[in-house]
Amino acid sequence: MKLVILDSETVSRGGDVTLDGITSLGDAQVYGFTPNDEVADKIGDADAVICNKCLITEDVFERCPNLKYVGLFATGYNNVDLAAADKHGAAVCNVPAYSTDSVAQHTFALILNHFNKIRAYADTVDNGDWVNYKLFTYFYIPTFELKGMTLGIIGFGDIGRRVAEIGKVFGMDVVTYTRSPQKVGDAARAVSLDELLAVSDVVTMHCPLTDDTKEMINKDTLAKMKPTAYFVNTARGGVVNEQDLADALNNGVIAGAGIDTLTFEPMREDCALRGAKNITITPHIAWAPKQTRERLLEVVAENLRRWKDGNAQNVVNNYNK
Repeated sequence: MKLVILDSETVSRGGDVTLDGITSLGDAQVYGFTPNDEVADKIGDADAVICNKCLITEDVFERCPNLKYVGLFATGYNNVDLAAADKHGAAVCNVPAYSTDSVAQHTFALILNHFNKIRAYADTVDNGDWVNYKLFTYFYIPTFELKGMTLGIIGFGDIGRRVAEIGKVFGMDVVTYTRSPQKVGDAARAVSLDELLAVSDVVTMHCPLTDDTKEMINKDTLAKMKPTAYFVNTARGGVVNEQDLADALNNGVIAGAGIDTLTFEPMREDCALRGAKNITITPHIAWAPKQTRERLLEVVAENLRRWKDGNAQNVVNNYNK
């Protein structure tokens, strides 16, 4: 089996995690990065391709007739034309739920940074304020306890549920807006989107990017939030209208935002959120702790192995086996 990996640098930098479990399964060619206009050329006559964000389009399948397997270094698969994969009899396999703990952890890192003012106070110390202060402490930047606050979670899959568990440990009241309210149980209180926006002190996104969720956070929904509310997005950038969020931050409609994903990545120079008030932006790293990437690569290898054996797992399309 000929195998091509298109963008290994999205999961391994400097060999900090090994791809050997994958490359040992075939005659492998590994590329660190592949521009989209070179994808078909790099795949060539390979039987299988593994990638993270490279676009696998109808044109790629047409130009690569041997391609019968698309493995993803990710849970999301919106970079693959599934209809084209079905047409050409190619299986598309993702890795579900591998980053639950890391994304939930990063969500609260952003929340705690905001309410405990970690970066703001660290900056004052770096600037010499503590060295020059007469008392053992200073607290002129207000901080807040999470206990008693309302945590609003949009989307209640594996990550949303874990965020709810952590929120409850902090003593937060947890509400959720989800397409499957019957599955929430005692983990949270299922409410309408309007109620969630109105009552939440923190609104955090944990839903996939679909036609229904695209830009669901916009000027209208932001206007329904508390002026003291904090907004977090570790899901997909496209669930937010970035210009509307920037306007809301700059005009004091909400108090702040923590963002790990953008509509266009890497960040464009003219991104509306760049330089907005009271925002913390991290470069799509919530999923990326070393242990998480090791877990990811184990499943990617197992997905490929199972497909080779005729017993594919984590298939997201309806290809003709």
